[in-house]
Amino acid sequence: GPSRTFWPEPERMASSSLRRKRAALDPRRRLTIFCEGANTEPAYFDALDADVRDTNLVLRIVRAAGVPMTIARAAADHMDKARAGHDPNAKKDETWAVFDRDTHPKFDEAVGLCVAKGVKVARSNPCFEVWLLLHNVDFHRPDNSAAVQRELRKHCPEYDKNNGKQPNCAALLPLIEQAELRAERQLAAREGEGAAYGPPSTTVFQLTRSIRKAATFKQSDGTSKGLVR
Repeated sequence: GPSRTFWPEPERMASSSLRRKRAALDPRRRLTIFCEGANTEPAYFDALDADVRDTNLVLRIVRAAGVPMTIARAAADHMDKARAGHDPNAKKDETWAVFDRDTHPKFDEAVGLCVAKGVKVARSNPCFEVWLLLHNVDFHRPDNSAAVQRELRKHCPEYDKNNGKQPNCAALLPLIEQAELRAERQLAAREGEGAAYGPPSTTVFQLTRSIRKAATFKQSDGTSKGLVR
């Protein structure tokens, strides 16, 4: 018989068009964090994630992603795939690599790869616990990781690195703005000494500021409110 042309049903056309429009106009921002550790860093960002869950920010936390170079490669690969996927929302998304100076080989190369690929770096020297410590005190002793972890335990007695016990991160969050200011001053002090990113220092405050800036609550009057404590 004669060939027939089948047209999509109007409802189906409208709904697929609406879906595309929604995808294009998705107001949410996505922030992916690749963490070196399996416990402490994820525990902190999980607590922060619980805080921003009702906002327009989606946090994705990848735990135990490996040593700095492995993390850098995984984060760079994630960025490449996001760009190749033609996602209209990918431009406003952020990818972060969270790792420690500690005694890792290829640390500087890992930072360099992240910078080249547009991955943001939250680096701590010697370890992430420096950032946790700054929620309570200014800290400028160039200690090794074990000494920093002992110092943190004085302020968070529940924390025990050796037994895998994490600090109460939810209790630290109300102090986050003070921690950010202390970290900024700490980093400036290292730069003033001619040892930028030397111990102790951390750029995790740049990540938490980015999270808090991106997270806005929807108010009943239709306006948005930032994550203010």
